[in-house]
Amino acid sequence: MKTESAVAALAALAQDTRLAVYRLLVQQGPSGMAAGEIAAAVQTSPATLSFHLKELSHAGLVSSRQDGRFVFYAANFDAMNALIAYLTENCCAADCGSSCAPAVACKPVGAQRGARAAGKARRTRT
Repeated sequence: MKTESAVAALAALAQDTRLAVYRLLVQQGPSGMAAGEIAAAVQTSPATLSFHLKELSHAGLVSSRQDGRFVFYAANFDAMNALIAYLTENCCAADCGSSCAPAVACKPVGAQRGARAAGKARRTRT
């Protein structure tokens, strides 16, 4: 993911209603939800929801599909995962080196230093 795309995605999510809509769509899964269901769930008017869905769509975070009279919206999971990967690309690189994977929580810096010192002490004794 390029920086410009990450900025657009984060800007789209940096609003209460849009964040609530996006989280709802992520929870719903790839099948998505009809616009009317989304509006009811987040308690917003259809016109306001349309504006927020447009912003999320322009950022590439949601997709839409027509099914009869209804428009269904779904989270773009590839975009979500790309954003998460972009944000965690170098997670803990200064403390963990290349052994830290984004899916693994980073240990506090103090715990890392203590473990390294203990390991060095054990190696020097043997």
